[in-house]
Amino acid sequence: DDELKYTLKRLVEGLGATREAARPGFSLALAQVLQAFEEISLCSILEQIKEKHNLEKVKKKLVRNAAFGNFFGVMALFQSGRLVKDRKALLESIQLLQQLTNHQTHLRDLPRKTLIDITSEVPENVFEEVLFDILQGDLSSAFTSPENLHLLLVGMQKFPGVLKPKKLKKLFGSPTVVNKENISRLVELLKSAAKSEKEDKKLPSVVFDLLQVALKEGAFELFWSEVVENGLLKEKSGPVSYMCYRLLGSALPLLSMEQLQVVLKGKVMLHYGEHVVATQFPQGFKFAAEMEGYIDTFLSGCNDPERQLAVMLGFSTLTNQGKPVLLSASRVVRHLQAEALQKYICWLKDMFLRPDLDCCLDFSSNRKKQNRENADTAQQKTARLRRWIIHRLVNITESATKKEESIVMDIARFCFFHAFFVAKKKNSQIAEASVLPSEPLNERDHTETENYFFGLLQTLNTLPVLGDTAKAAALREKHVHGVTADGKLWIFLLVEYASKLLSSEHVKTVKPFTKEQRDIWERTLQSVKNLQKKENKSDSAKVGAFQQLLLSMAIYLFKNQSETVDVLSDLLNCTERAFSKEAKKKKKTDNSEPGWVEVMVEILLSLLAQPSLLLRRISKSVFVWICPNLTKRGLQLILDVFDPDQEQNEESAVVVMEESNKKTRSSQDTDEEGSEDSSDEDSTDSGDEENEEVDDNFRSQLMKVLQAGNTLVKDKSDEELDDEAMMALDKNISALFAEQQKRIQAKKDEKDRMRKEKILRRDFKAKVLDLIDVFLLKQAENPLVFDIIEPLLQLIEQCMSSDSDKQEVDFLQKTASIFKNSLCRNKQYCKRVASLQEDVHALVQRLVEKACKHTDSAVALYYFSASLYLLKVLKGNTSSALPPPEPEKQSDSRAKQACQLLNPGCLNVKKVAVIYQQALTQFLSKRNSPLTCSMFHDLFKRFPV
Repeated sequence: DDELKYTLKRLVEGLGATREAARPGFSLALAQVLQAFEEISLCSILEQIKEKHNLEKVKKKLVRNAAFGNFFGVMALFQSGRLVKDRKALLESIQLLQQLTNHQTHLRDLPRKTLIDITSEVPENVFEEVLFDILQGDLSSAFTSPENLHLLLVGMQKFPGVLKPKKLKKLFGSPTVVNKENISRLVELLKSAAKSEKEDKKLPSVVFDLLQVALKEGAFELFWSEVVENGLLKEKSGPVSYMCYRLLGSALPLLSMEQLQVVLKGKVMLHYGEHVVATQFPQGFKFAAEMEGYIDTFLSGCNDPERQLAVMLGFSTLTNQGKPVLLSASRVVRHLQAEALQKYICWLKDMFLRPDLDCCLDFSSNRKKQNRENADTAQQKTARLRRWIIHRLVNITESATKKEESIVMDIARFCFFHAFFVAKKKNSQIAEASVLPSEPLNERDHTETENYFFGLLQTLNTLPVLGDTAKAAALREKHVHGVTADGKLWIFLLVEYASKLLSSEHVKTVKPFTKEQRDIWERTLQSVKNLQKKENKSDSAKVGAFQQLLLSMAIYLFKNQSETVDVLSDLLNCTERAFSKEAKKKKKTDNSEPGWVEVMVEILLSLLAQPSLLLRRISKSVFVWICPNLTKRGLQLILDVFDPDQEQNEESAVVVMEESNKKTRSSQDTDEEGSEDSSDEDSTDSGDEENEEVDDNFRSQLMKVLQAGNTLVKDKSDEELDDEAMMALDKNISALFAEQQKRIQAKKDEKDRMRKEKILRRDFKAKVLDLIDVFLLKQAENPLVFDIIEPLLQLIEQCMSSDSDKQEVDFLQKTASIFKNSLCRNKQYCKRVASLQEDVHALVQRLVEKACKHTDSAVALYYFSASLYLLKVLKGNTSSALPPPEPEKQSDSRAKQACQLLNPGCLNVKKVAVIYQQALTQFLSKRNSPLTCSMFHDLFKRFPV
């Protein structure tokens, strides 16, 4: 008993501790003690608290500590879980909290909030018998402060049997809270609540409770129109506006269909849209992400497809000059029910074909209002809306979780049709041509749709198998992508659809096909069908690679016809050669004609230079499939890209893509390029000015012009020249300076062109480097790996000696990473070195010699590391000439290990020892040797033989 008394005394004293962080700890500890020892009287503890932290007797400078001591004492009683059961202690605690509300300077609104929390926990009979009389004053003054109003609202929801309309009328003169008489007072209270909780960035509880009471009283329309729209929104204050937006988002799950229509077409939505557009710049608080969270919460918790659809349409029709404020890439659609998703897609397609701008809640930003010189604003609005809709449709194929194959195919067909085709007249056989656009698509609309379609195609190629069937589940387990549940490629289904459209008389292509292009299209389709027949007979990976590439290029024919025809023609010839029976039977004797692998590699390299991300990714995936068949000539074609001697040929190939690259760059890249341009121009200008000062040719020409005007004659002055002579002289001088300016500009343009070409070449090399990385990872045991070592090292050496701009540094890091991780540290390596022993040993000697001769120690380390990799390969192979020595006792594990350690494999120990002995001698005798101690330490550690 003495220990318990001492404990309680210390805990009660600690409630008013000077250290702020200690008070909640003492309060929690006291609550735990009271919960464990139920024999302790709560009233006695409350008396101790009042006596120890007496607000009337305490010194003025300790009033804050005493106030917190009383507050945390009540909190301890409440947290113990016993306060609600002890009526006397409950009554005294509520009275104490009411007294503490006078100390707002220190406690602010904490006592009121705690009082509300305690009230919400008590049973209805306790509230009526114990608390109602003592809280009657607070309830009757509900409209004097947000806290009192909150107390009333909590009481109305928790105890409807006590706070009936009649009793409410006695308390404050009206049977309801939300009515015309109370509008102005409610508006002021909510403004005050918004400003008091602006730092918390959340909806004040009193506001949400008022919304619930308004719904219960059947006064929601009055509350929304008068309190929110005509009251709060007129307050030009950030916290109040954000409170309105949060109220809108929080209200969505509580509203009926009719009420949703009122909210989603009201002033709060319009105000929110203006806020989103106004805060697209870096500065300012952005609320759009928070609103998306509210929408996400509503859609995930709502099982009514109609209400889900209403909210999606409401936010999709909130538009700024035709463009919806909701992000087109928003992932909230993943929660839509199948029925709601289907209806939403139908609405999007219908709005694309027949844009109904009247149904949109449209607004203009201040900047747009000032630029009203635009001739056809309706047409611009339509274009902005269509662009958003296409992106929204494409994104649904990625985001929606309850999508079916029919929905994905429907979206893909719709995008494909409106990217490349136009309906001549209505046709019920083609769904996309059954409705004609009310406003015909212009060239820009087709281009935008085309770009989004190729993004969709990229999604389809990586899409997991959809459906709930056993076959679909089996394909998903195998990580098969880009096919339907029955195993057909998505892209093949689109090609079939395209073929149907091409043969229809009711539609026409945006870019008409010539006879040659149509022939190549038919040949491609026939080739794909032939490949499908061989799918089970031949190598499936090889068939899949050709099929994917043929279909992708066939679709690309609609975008870029002239260039794609040549690529398709080469690809078809390559396909015929790869799968012809003669090629399999006949051994190749004539090396002059390239094989199908070499042709395929050339095609893939040309596709890597294209600006299309889709084609580049397809090139990489196809290369994975053909890696096992890669020949030395095919590999050399890839390595030639990095050869400086081949730079001129590469330049002509890469520079062709410069214009298209410009068009497809993102705004960020453009900005960065612009900044680089400006800095380069500044440096160029300064350089040109220096050149101008010392340009002897220009100086001599200027002297001739001046001499022709007799201005350098010593015995004549400028006054003796007549006006005509002066004008002629001015004309000649201005012409001379104009020519000089053109020469300077031409030099500047040439320098800029060379800089851009360099960027394009480096970018192309980085993409080709990905193919090398793929080959090293997928074909680590292929002897062709040895042919990659020296070109990679030369590339690293070349990068280290070149400019140190960011692109060069990134390229060097990428090359070095591939060399270290994909080559040297790869656990897989070639196991067929017996026939290549001499060549590999010669390569080791060359690498070590180059490491010794190099001036840069960093580059020498790469050469030395490559030689160690080759030692690992040689030592890991079994020599055909000498069988591996075996220990006498097979059971002796140590003998086995020693045997493995001493077994040289294909390694010629004497020859290699001489090579490294010479290197070690140079390291120990030459002062400026590029070799380092760590190199030899690594050698002796890994190869102690």
